Amino acid sequence: MEHYYLEIRAVHIWAALTGFSLFLIRSLARNLLGARWPLALPLRCLSWSIDTTLLTAALMLVTIVNQGPFADSWLTVKVLLLPPYIFLAYRALRAGTPAGRWLSLAGAAFVFYGIYAVARAHHPLGPFA
Repeated sequence: MEHYYLEIRAVHIWAALTGFSLFLIRSLARNLLGARWPLALPLRCLSWSIDTTLLTAALMLVTIVNQGPFADSWLTVKVLLLPPYIFLAYRALRAGTPAGRWLSLAGAAFVFYGIYAVARAHHPLGPFA
C-alpha cells in the first residue's frame, strides 16, 4: 500500500479542503442570508461522505507511515483539534443566536487553520508538497 501514499495523501488533502469549503459555503449562506437549504439532508449527507473519505484516507496514511495518532506530537495536535472543530462547525450551522453562529464560524475557521498550520509545519514544503 506504500506505493499509493501520494495518491492517498492527495485524496486526504482534497477531502479536507472540500469539506471545509462546503462547511464555509453552508455556514455563510445560513448566517448571511438566513437560508434553510444549508441544513437540507442531501447537503448533510454530502458533508458526511466527505468526512468519511477524509477519515478513511487519514487512517490509511497512519497505517502506511506506521504512526499512531499519539506517536508524534504534530499528529496528536491534529487529532486533538478535531473535536473542537466539529463542535464549532456544528454550532456555526445550528446555534440559536446569529451572534453565536458567527462566533462559532470564526472559531471553526481558526481551528481549521490550526490543523492546516500543524500540517504545514510538519511538511517544510507545505501540506500540498
